[in-house]
Amino acid sequence: MTSNFIHASRSLLWATALSAALSSAIFNAANAADIPEFDLVIKDHFYQPSELSVPAETKFRLRVTNEDPTPEEFESTDLNRESIMLAKRTILVYVGPLHAGTYNFYGDFHRGTAQGRLIVK
Repeated sequence: MTSNFIHASRSLLWATALSAALSSAIFNAANAADIPEFDLVIKDHFYQPSELSVPAETKFRLRVTNEDPTPEEFESTDLNRESIMLAKRTILVYVGPLHAGTYNFYGDFHRGTAQGRLIVK
């Protein structure tokens, strides 16, 4: 009898954990669709646009597309973000919420030209 009780308890525990994980995944997917998205392109080793206005106190994502034939690294010490972009690929960078201000980012492989900033209002 005790072994059946333990088995049933473990099954219930696993079922509860699985249900919670699925609910969380569905909730997170729904919330991801609600996050504002802003586009950045790197072309000829320049960010376009070089200045991007985003809302303050809001989590958002940057869709960064590398149109160059070489890799680049999206980097920002202000945002504490660093991510390699392969040639002709797109990455998503989740940011925020941020206070109003200016936050710099750059392409680590072409720092002389690949410069930009977020203007948070």
